Amino acid sequence: MAERSTGATQGAAGRAPTADRPDMVRNVVLVGHSGSGKTTLVEALLAETGVIQRPGRVEDGTTVSDYDEVEVRQKRSVNLAVAPTVFNGIKINLLDTPGYADFIGDLRAGLRAADAALFVISAADGVDGLTKMLWEECALVGMPRAVVISKIDHQRADFDGTLAQCRDGFGEGIAPVYLPVDGTGLLSLVSRRFIDYSGGTRTERDPDPGQLDLIERYRGDLIEQIIQESEDESLMDRYLAGEEIDDESLITDLEKAVARGSFYPVLAAAPGVGMQEILELITKGFPSPLEHPLPEITTIDGRPVEGLTADPEGPLVAEVVKTTSDPYVGRISLVRVFSGTLRPDMTVHVSGHGLADRGHEDHDVDERIGTLSSPLGKTQRTIGKCVAGDICAIAKLSRAETGDTLSAKDRPLLMAPWQMPEPLLPVAIEPRSKADEDKLGQALSRLVAEDPTLRLEHNAETHQLVLWCMGEAHSDVLLDRLSRRYGVQVDRTEVRVPLRETFAGKAQGMGRNVKQTGGHGQYAICHIEVEPLPAGSGFEFIDKIVGGVIPRQFIPSVEKGIRAQMERGVLAGYPMVDIQVTLYDGKSHPVDSSDMAFQIAGQLALKDAASKTQVILLEPVDEVSVLIPDEYVGAIMSDLSARRGRVLGTEPVGTGRTVVRAEVPQLEITRYAVDLRSLSQGTGTFTRSFLRYEPLPAHLAAKVTQAA
Repeated sequence: MAERSTGATQGAAGRAPTADRPDMVRNVVLVGHSGSGKTTLVEALLAETGVIQRPGRVEDGTTVSDYDEVEVRQKRSVNLAVAPTVFNGIKINLLDTPGYADFIGDLRAGLRAADAALFVISAADGVDGLTKMLWEECALVGMPRAVVISKIDHQRADFDGTLAQCRDGFGEGIAPVYLPVDGTGLLSLVSRRFIDYSGGTRTERDPDPGQLDLIERYRGDLIEQIIQESEDESLMDRYLAGEEIDDESLITDLEKAVARGSFYPVLAAAPGVGMQEILELITKGFPSPLEHPLPEITTIDGRPVEGLTADPEGPLVAEVVKTTSDPYVGRISLVRVFSGTLRPDMTVHVSGHGLADRGHEDHDVDERIGTLSSPLGKTQRTIGKCVAGDICAIAKLSRAETGDTLSAKDRPLLMAPWQMPEPLLPVAIEPRSKADEDKLGQALSRLVAEDPTLRLEHNAETHQLVLWCMGEAHSDVLLDRLSRRYGVQVDRTEVRVPLRETFAGKAQGMGRNVKQTGGHGQYAICHIEVEPLPAGSGFEFIDKIVGGVIPRQFIPSVEKGIRAQMERGVLAGYPMVDIQVTLYDGKSHPVDSSDMAFQIAGQLALKDAASKTQVILLEPVDEVSVLIPDEYVGAIMSDLSARRGRVLGTEPVGTGRTVVRAEVPQLEITRYAVDLRSLSQGTGTFTRSFLRYEPLPAHLAAKVTQAA
């Protein structure tokens, strides 16, 4: 079927739906906890619009989000997935997001690419803490939202209880527009009609008397909320005077309030129930890309660019919101076009902010794009163009990574990055064999390009390769991909915390390096005095040589040898810090003394001094800020204290949330990302930053020394 300029068209078998104008596109992200039914809802909507034959399967037998081998095996969503369809001439891009906190990076990518959010809440499980947090994120950016209470046919379904949780967790503006009946029907509060799905098709009729009473019990509150949001100020006076407000006016005002993000309708759904009602809300109530402001856009050198809109004829500005790697196709970039139009075989400029600490480099290159496609499961369906406001996939963009901007090569632009969560769970790995070691670097670079929430660290002190992840599930998925997608086998090892060594008291030491074998030998003797310095002072070297007992050219050699030994440590192999070394005496030989001889003598002198006093281990201490709901404050403070932490205080943040600040040794918070999630039911977040080094308790120091 050819494209029409009047709207969007649903492709025939094997072809993708297309749109010519931004006002004929709706980008909707589905948000909710794992198991709430997001993917099931997406599949039911695709079946309703004829994209797939039956809910749950596409042509190749996988689900709409099963383009990742992990999802196929584990039967859970761990990636952002896009499923396009058409309803009443409007193209709808449904963005299915993971429901696990570990994959919040993909979820935020979905929020970036969308213009409205559909929160999916299970009638059997209710609202969880993560969903409340995401509601607040959407509120901060003014994103329009609606709620679908799913699984109304479940034996444990409690629509009224779930609705109450939504009102309690999401605040004002929440109101149902449909009520479920026995999991097979809906009562429309606006039209006062009963929508019956029990026969397998959608039919409407007048409600029974008991159902009419139920409608009237909820309808008054709904109408009052709609009228309060109405732009017609006379509407409230007419309503209070007893005038019956016509359904068309109510629906129009409801749709406008939803698009503004000031009213949040609640719908109900089950497999085969409520799909048309959801599609009508998306197409009539949710805003088009033309109504959603663009993110901040600048030139490459940082000058702001004003006045850009979702205009297909405007300057090209698109963003890579997701990157995946396919063993057969290669790298696939999921792209949201914000301005202009993408066409096959264009040359675009790739601009990237870079995240050097996470292994992402800055990008500033031109690259030619190939075929444009529309993804559905593993299927990539070719399309002829992608206009402003729409979403497409591009294969083999070799330099573009998640978060990069695509623009015209003669007018390169840069979009402000979206907020990326900090990975706080370290996982140390090492290749299992030499063959795995050879392949590991390239495999990790591909993982980093796909996932901006992953941070790769080559720790120079502990000599470990560390993957900083969002949580256990995130790390499991990454290692699974290394193994199955890239054929690289790795083993987890215990994460080593970089300790330090220092002197506990003053001591003297002698370094004697005398080796005379008949030929050119070695001769260097030095005497030093070592004393500790205050924490953070570093290293001081004092030269008190008089009379030339050590020639001037060899005094720096002694210092160099001491510094080298400090790097290696003298007790457990950790670097030594915060000491003052005074060189006060020594001997030399006119022939056998050399730079290397005195370097070795300096090393021996430091070790000798260490043997005559106590050397203590220092551990790094972090400043930790934990943001949690008020009900978990006591448990978090107790847990931090049990980790040898010092709680500095608490501070309320907003409504019902508190920040707990503490100083905690790094040894105690290696797995805090996992433990905090358990303690706070997934609602807590934390940040950490290095503060200082402090002496490690004697019993722990003894274990470290023994292990070394």
